[in-house]
Amino acid sequence: MTDPFARVPGAVIDDAGLRHLGNPLGEQRALAAGRALAPLADRAVLSVTGEDRLSWLDSLTSQALARLAPGESTELLVLDPHGHVEHAASVLDDGETTWLIADRTDAEGLLGWLRKMRFRLRVDPVDRDGEYAVVGGTRSALAAVAAAAPAGLPLVWVDPWPEVGAGGWAYAAVEPHPGRERDWAEAIVPRAELETVADAVVSGDLALAGLDAVDALRVAAWRPRWSAEVDERTLPHELDWLRTAVHLEKGCYRGQETVAKVHNLGHPPRRIVALQLDGSDSGLPSHGDDVLLGYAVVGAITSAARHFEEGPIALAVVRRSTPVDAELLVRTADGAIVGAQEVIVPPEAGATANIPRLPRLGRRAG
Repeated sequence: MTDPFARVPGAVIDDAGLRHLGNPLGEQRALAAGRALAPLADRAVLSVTGEDRLSWLDSLTSQALARLAPGESTELLVLDPHGHVEHAASVLDDGETTWLIADRTDAEGLLGWLRKMRFRLRVDPVDRDGEYAVVGGTRSALAAVAAAAPAGLPLVWVDPWPEVGAGGWAYAAVEPHPGRERDWAEAIVPRAELETVADAVVSGDLALAGLDAVDALRVAAWRPRWSAEVDERTLPHELDWLRTAVHLEKGCYRGQETVAKVHNLGHPPRRIVALQLDGSDSGLPSHGDDVLLGYAVVGAITSAARHFEEGPIALAVVRRSTPVDAELLVRTADGAIVGAQEVIVPPEAGATANIPRLPRLGRRAG
């Protein structure tokens, strides 16, 4: 499939989509200010129709969806029996269809799992990627797409991050300072509309930003993503994902016991941190690069970017025991980079249950 933005002057495109147009930092500024749109070719669109769709998704996932109102935005996680994250998706219902936006590398697995879980219920999960694409930006910027779209489209998912959703819980004290304010939304549009968007860019009527700019704003917002922050051991607590993707008071679902146990009685074994990186060199860490405390490996880089205000930054997942005031080193192919921590999930996260201590049997009172 030919990328419609390949004809835009300066476009740099790889397997994931449009990376940038020659000025990633300027594209970040325009995107954050609502002056640009970003085609999100690294996202895929799924849909679920049928009368049982919301109650069915509610029973399978971490989010309370049975009473999701048309137009309401949220997100869900699919967990394994031990509470580890297997799949993630943004969720929007239009009253007849539930729409899921998933990372492209996760979409096939998520769809396959949903199809296996249908049983006799009135639900029909479908891959809609051939029909629809995803465009991102601020809500005001996406109004330009809405004006040109057919009646009833686009469907706009508004990112709930970093607000705490109903039934959610925040471990991080996220402060909305410059670079962290993120009025982010993603519109599901007919694929044919991408040609119209490309025409507007070529004619100078619309500004465009690439995936590098999108990811830099995400990293600055401490926003976890399945394709970057998740591995086979990830618990949602480790990424502060209870904030928007988990409803702690809903009914039973796979992995719920672990979610409740870690949140109420224990601590997640790892925690996500933000790193302010030494900008002396031009290089950035890569996904999976070791994070060291002294000579000991304590974690790994999940995402890294060069932000238009904060400079080189990264997200990393480290051992819970890593001291919060420790200066960390990132071991890259080009040498070590110093990283100063910003605490996102603190070491004491979890253990929220207020359980009174009872005297031992046989111990005398008084």
